[in-house]
Amino acid sequence: MTPAFLQATATAPAAGARRQRGVVLLFCLIVLVILLIGGVALVRSMHTSLAGAGNLAFRRDLASQGEQAASNVLSAFKSGTLKTATLSAASVPAANYSAVELVADTQGIPLVLLAGGSTPSGADFTGAAFSPGAADLAGATADISIRYVIDRLCRAAGTATTGTCVYAPSSNTVTGGSSQLPASQRPASGISPVYRLSVRVTGARATQVFLQTSFTRPE
Repeated sequence: MTPAFLQATATAPAAGARRQRGVVLLFCLIVLVILLIGGVALVRSMHTSLAGAGNLAFRRDLASQGEQAASNVLSAFKSGTLKTATLSAASVPAANYSAVELVADTQGIPLVLLAGGSTPSGADFTGAAFSPGAADLAGATADISIRYVIDRLCRAAGTATTGTCVYAPSSNTVTGGSSQLPASQRPASGISPVYRLSVRVTGARATQVFLQTSFTRPE
């Protein structure tokens, strides 16, 4: 009887240990599943962040390349085809210039700039069609192109007048700054109509970035 009793008491702890090892294994599996889910979520978050950073950098690069249009326009107004008020009184399609305000969407982008194709066309404020004729500017790579239009914010072509144009105040209508100078040193008293430059930069995978600015000059 003694050996059997000893054998029974010896095997009882072994069965309890097996049961404990089974519970530990279950908890380990649960922890591993939680770690796996957390790892997958972390990887997806990193991919999303990298994609967002890449898109932002790509957009900034397109915006920087779009500044070529501003350089061309400034040259045209300084010493080129639009250097005088007389030259800018009428539309110059070859320079992508409209002397009449172009019809735009709710965000202020001229519809002609949203049109596709190599010969886009859009309407101005009077309803007349305007088709810019200048070729698109080339970007840093072959898949990037830059298209722009300039429109004078006037409701009619011809000499800019206060009744038809959006304009900056002249030196005669301000009460400070240059208005305090002697008349011979003041800027020209004629109105300064506002010009709007709108740029569309098209990149890889038909990605588009739109830029817009306005400027004036004494006339």
